[in-house]
Amino acid sequence: MLSFISDIHNCNVVELPKIHNRAGNITVIQNGDHLPFDVKRLYYLYDVPGGSDRGGHAHKNLYQLIVAASGCFDVIIDDGKNKKIIQLNRPNYGLLVIPGIWREIVNFSSGAICFVLASQKYSEEDYIRDYDEFLTFKASSNDH
Repeated sequence: MLSFISDIHNCNVVELPKIHNRAGNITVIQNGDHLPFDVKRLYYLYDVPGGSDRGGHAHKNLYQLIVAASGCFDVIIDDGKNKKIIQLNRPNYGLLVIPGIWREIVNFSSGAICFVLASQKYSEEDYIRDYDEFLTFKASSNDH
C-alpha cells in the first residue's frame, strides 16, 4: 500500500545542474543533492528499434529519474485515472517517476539513449507488469 498520493501530478520534470564549458557541458547528479532518493541502480536503453516501446509497467516502491541522454522519446505516465505524455529531449532534464505510476516509453528517435536512475536495486517483486493488476493495486492502495 502506498503511504502517499501517487498520481501523475507528483511526477515532475526536474532540471539538473548544467556546467557550461567550451570543451563540452557536464551535468552532475549526486545523492542527497538533486533527487528525492539515493541512487541504488542505473541503467540505459539504446539501439531501440524504430516503432518499439519500452516500459509498460509500474513499480510498487521504486522511484526513477528518466533522462534522454541523447536523442528524444516520449514517456506516457498513467496513475489509473489520468494520463500524460512528456517528451524528453535534453540531457539536463529528467522526469521523476514516483511509485504507483504506470509508464511507457515510446517514439524513440534514431540513436536515442534513455538513461534511468533508480532508488532500488532490481527486484522483480516490485514490478507490476499487467495493467489490470496495476488498476487493482491502485484501487487497493490508500491514495484513491
